Parts: sequence; C-alpha cells; structure tokens
Amino acid sequence: MNRHALKGTIALVAILLPATLAQSDKPLPRVDHMTSAQAKARIPDRSLPDFWIGDVKGLAARFEHLERGNLTILATTPGGRPLLMVAFGSKETVAHHANFNSAIGGQKPAAYMEKAARKKPVILFIGPVHGHEVEGLTGLVNLIQIMETGKDLRGHQQERLRRLGDQCRLLIIPAGNPDGTARFEPRALQGLGDDDVRFWGQGTWTDDTFCDWPQCKQQHPMVGDNVGFLGCYFNDAGINPMHDEWFAPMGPESAAFLKVAREEGPDLAVSLHSHESKPAVYRPAYTPVEIQQDIRSLAQECYALLSQRQLPFGGLFEIRPEGGKNPESFHLTSALYHGSGAGSFTFECSHGIRGNVAVTLEQILDIQLSLYEAMLQHEINKKQ
Repeated sequence: MNRHALKGTIALVAILLPATLAQSDKPLPRVDHMTSAQAKARIPDRSLPDFWIGDVKGLAARFEHLERGNLTILATTPGGRPLLMVAFGSKETVAHHANFNSAIGGQKPAAYMEKAARKKPVILFIGPVHGHEVEGLTGLVNLIQIMETGKDLRGHQQERLRRLGDQCRLLIIPAGNPDGTARFEPRALQGLGDDDVRFWGQGTWTDDTFCDWPQCKQQHPMVGDNVGFLGCYFNDAGINPMHDEWFAPMGPESAAFLKVAREEGPDLAVSLHSHESKPAVYRPAYTPVEIQQDIRSLAQECYALLSQRQLPFGGLFEIRPEGGKNPESFHLTSALYHGSGAGSFTFECSHGIRGNVAVTLEQILDIQLSLYEAMLQHEINKKQ
C-alpha cells in the first residue's frame, strides 16, 4: 500500500471508530490562556452521530409535530431564542390553597398542593443551564423521542422507559440555557481536554486568560470591559441560570423554571449538568434531611442500574446541614424545592474528557437514560 493510500485508510478508521478509541486518552498539555481562534482550532474534525444533540438550532422544529407530547414556549431568552418545554401526560386537578412557603408555615404542606391525591407522579427535567453541558440535552431529546415512538434516536427499543413514562406526568425542558448552547461550537466535549471545558464553559477575560472556577462566579452578571469570550455558563445577558437572584430573577429562564415548578408542583425535579468526573447525584443543598435521604436513596437506585449496565458512577453524598466558612450556595435546585416542595437535585454526567473518565457518546446517552429510568421508577414506587 502506498503512502497516500495508507493515509486515507487511517483517516477512515478514525472516523469509523468510537471517538474515545480513535483519540488518545492521555491528558492534553494544560495552558493558562486561550484565544477564540485557538479554541476553535482544537475542535475535532468529526461527524457527530444523529442521536447526539449538541445544538439548539432546529430544536423547536423537532417538536412541531408531536403526537403524544405537548410543546410550550415558556419564555424568550435575551438572545431571542425560545425556551421550550415538552409535556407528556395530563395535568391532574387537585386542591391548591396556598403557596408552598405559606403552607409550610401553616404546618400543612398539602395546603400548597394535594400531591398525594394525584394518580401519577409529576417529574420535571431541566436540561443544561450551563450551555456546553449538552449531555443532558442529548438525553432529554432522546427521552422525548422514546415517549413518542418507543425508540431512542439510535433506533434502540426503549419500551420499558416508555412504559414508566406513561405512568407519570413528564415536564421536559431540553435546553435550560439556549443562548449558552448556541455559543458552544464543539457540540460535544467528549475526547477533548480540561482546557476546552474551561474555555467553552466559563470563558475568558479580555487578556485571554481563563475566567475559571470559582472566579467565574465572583462576577455576576458576566458583563463588562474585562470579559473576553463569554462562556456557555451564561445567557446572552451574562446571567448564569444556576445562580440567579431567586427572590428577583434577572433571567427569563430562571423565572420560567420557578413558574413551572410553582404551578405544577413536581414530586421530583432534576437539573442536568456535566463534569470531568464519574456520573454523580449531588446532595440537594438547603433542603430538609428527609429530602436529602430520599435523593440519596434515588442515587443508590441509579448507581445500581449503572453498575448493572457496566457504566461508571460516583460515590454517595453525605446527608448534612449547611455550614462552614463557605457553605453551599442556594442555587437552582434549592429554589425548586422551596417553591414547590419537589425532591430536587443536581445530576452531573461525564463529558468523557481525555485523561479523566473515558466514555463514548453512546455510553453518555445510556448514562442519561439510566438516570431517567431510576427517577421514574423511584416515584412510581411511592404511588404503589
């Protein structure tokens, strides 16, 4: 075989192999700054599979002809993009006499909403509020496809997950920060490096150094002459929807999440995130011990499914109150509980970053679907 033919064969193999096999699993050399041109040059020349959803372009068109689900536009982002929700299952009318906080003050949580009278549990899924964490976007679009057809976007039968979904009312917000996701050019971080996460996630200052964590949360909104590339954490107005001002929301996304939660009174709510480590259910901050215990039980059930399917998973969190010099922040999942009484939590999926947790794009989707299955079964069990 001549040199040119060999080169072509190697290129073809690289396309056909799963991304984690076609690329080295060694970490990339770490840098302390990056320009937009350098970040774009690091994006792999690859074709992402059809089941992978890493962009909000055309997202609304996907849901225009749903037969089982109902599409709602909850709000318009600062960038002029629709914040979409797809619901499955009818809303049940139950007694509702007070807001949740007042009902708690009145020592009768059911005065907010008689959740026990509902036949079906209500589950709220909020897709990535950090726009580059598209693993949750991929998972939720596939979940919508499953509820419509019984198959995911790979064509894999998912009848069990669909049957579980039919026993619930599902509220699915596929992209929690459409502005941030629209800014995310790689469409997947799998196979890239830590510095790619830093650039596309938190962004840079005007000298091209990384905003990084926790500095990226020490200026909010992220606007001003010192901001270089606006990371995908933020909407086009520089608001991080995970850390909005919950008593006076600055972003339309945050206000919409809280409105859905107040009106629907979900039994369970998740904010889908991603990181470099193993998939993990995080402790819900500023919630009662009973809520933490329930979410910890859900984590055990989720991890058991992941183990059974030979997928990675993290450790169980410790149940504890807030405290210390730097206590946990009161963020989106905290606000969801205090507005609706939902068992709310954050789930962190794996990006599949080089040198960290090696997972393929297919495995990432399987991790997402396993979480959803565990969530649905967990709430259905409470109704039995």
